[in-house]
Amino acid sequence: MKIILARLVLLLFVLVMTGCSKEEAEKVSSVLAKETVTSSETESDTKDKRPNVLLIVADDLGFNDISLHGSEIQTPNIDQLIKEGVFFSDFHVAPNCSPTRAMLLSGTDNHIAGLGNMAESLAPNQLGRPGYEGHLNFNIAALPELFQDAGYHTYMTGKWHLGLTEETSPTARGFEKSFILAQGGAGAFSNMLQLFGPNKAIYRENGKKLESLPEDFYSTQFYTDRMIEYIDENKADDKPFFSYLAYTSPHWPLQALRESIEKYSGVYDDGYEALKQRRFQSLKDLGLIEEDAVAFPRFSDEAGWDTLSEEEKKYQARLMEIYAAMVNDVDVYIGKLIEHLKAIGEYDNTFIFFLADNGPEAHNLEEAWEGMSEYVASCCDNSYENIGSANSYVWYGQNWGQAGNTPRRMYKGFTTQGGVQVPAFAHYPKSLPQGLRNNEILHVMDVMPTLLELAGIEHPGTNYRGRDVAEMKGESMLSMLTGKSERVHNEEYVIGWELFSKRAVRKGDWKIVYEPFHKVLEPRVAGIQTDKWQLYNLAQDPIELNDLSETHSEKLAEMIAYWDQYVADSGLVIPDSWEGY
Repeated sequence: MKIILARLVLLLFVLVMTGCSKEEAEKVSSVLAKETVTSSETESDTKDKRPNVLLIVADDLGFNDISLHGSEIQTPNIDQLIKEGVFFSDFHVAPNCSPTRAMLLSGTDNHIAGLGNMAESLAPNQLGRPGYEGHLNFNIAALPELFQDAGYHTYMTGKWHLGLTEETSPTARGFEKSFILAQGGAGAFSNMLQLFGPNKAIYRENGKKLESLPEDFYSTQFYTDRMIEYIDENKADDKPFFSYLAYTSPHWPLQALRESIEKYSGVYDDGYEALKQRRFQSLKDLGLIEEDAVAFPRFSDEAGWDTLSEEEKKYQARLMEIYAAMVNDVDVYIGKLIEHLKAIGEYDNTFIFFLADNGPEAHNLEEAWEGMSEYVASCCDNSYENIGSANSYVWYGQNWGQAGNTPRRMYKGFTTQGGVQVPAFAHYPKSLPQGLRNNEILHVMDVMPTLLELAGIEHPGTNYRGRDVAEMKGESMLSMLTGKSERVHNEEYVIGWELFSKRAVRKGDWKIVYEPFHKVLEPRVAGIQTDKWQLYNLAQDPIELNDLSETHSEKLAEMIAYWDQYVADSGLVIPDSWEGY
């Protein structure tokens, strides 16, 4: 409106100076006055009303760590969003973090998008191969790039893990503002403790590497506060935003604020077996699993709680207290962001999508990573009084991890359901149903096409900015979510996985799994064999214990054919060596 008034004053001045008659000047003035009134009346209509997008990823969160699923960890803000939204009970990701994130931001398979293997673990025969660049490659059009092209503000805070350099940072892939941890994990505080080795963890702000962090840095709090700052900086221009908030919690090393840890003091004193049983029973009581369901068994080579000394029990319970604090804090700061969106009037117009990037981390990392024990001993003080602090380095292990994932088989790093089936939900009461649990088989690749359709953005197809790019393999969930269609994928839909030579394919209720022998694998569980294809019917055997490969040879052959097709379509290269997971 101010612009229109300025034009009116300027034009009248010009008319007078050029000798225009009074009558002519009044006529023009009348026209501009009408334009001014029209502009004033419709000023609110000029605001870009496309929805904002808030994409939230929690790192290594267990399916049962949410209190709405029977957990003792307090997650009221997440619970409320689920109650007001759509929860996906059969949502799938990759077995590990960076492959999942590559698919999330590309809409296609990680073996195409550059993270066919994690950058830290590329095998010799994968080096230099397409899809194994170790960063989000430029053979795809990235989700933030397309939102930026469409006029959205684009912001990111948290874990990137899709490239270490400035040239492969969020700044190079469409994010207008970003503050990120470049690597797969780090300590939660300002000392920049990295996952392995003596150097500092790599943080970047708007692409530039940082040499230090604020003294009061606590990752979950800082990433949330910085996202709020980004949103506020541009809120006056009425452009919508796409924001990607990627928490590093509750990824190891387990660290949290002392007051958060103390909230859970004593909660886990009866041990991991009791916790697993409590959560398992809660799932039954809530109707989320059948009454006759059985849980994946405890590993025979793990120490039972009753065999531990009192000091060992005390230490173990503390590990779980720290983990619970990390999950609790993620919920607290999600709540803070939600309250801020409400305060600035953007909550109702913000589509929220939440997911975990893989199953919970339950490995014994001393076995999984050579040299881990020596590194931890050199960097940190893991005395009982100090664990959870900035200079400590601990993880919680298989037994606590099983409680976070019961009744599923295994955890992060595995292609069984415990590694690839994660909590996920969408929240947008303006258009979506509320309080719905959706049982459709879905995949992280479906997120990008959903968000693009929501915002009215077209994917470029096979050419973007003058380069060839892959088309999306995912499909939009929006029609299903809004009730316009019953499902996303047809009956022929097939999902494939491969990481560290662990493989799987799922079609409908049927799934095959292949796991090479490995010292941290699962030969400890009776009846499960490595180095062969295993066949499961998930409708009858959701915990993948009853291998049907011997009795259903035709179905096995059919599923292996789907695997062969997946290999051809994705260009995956089975590693000739691997370490760690």
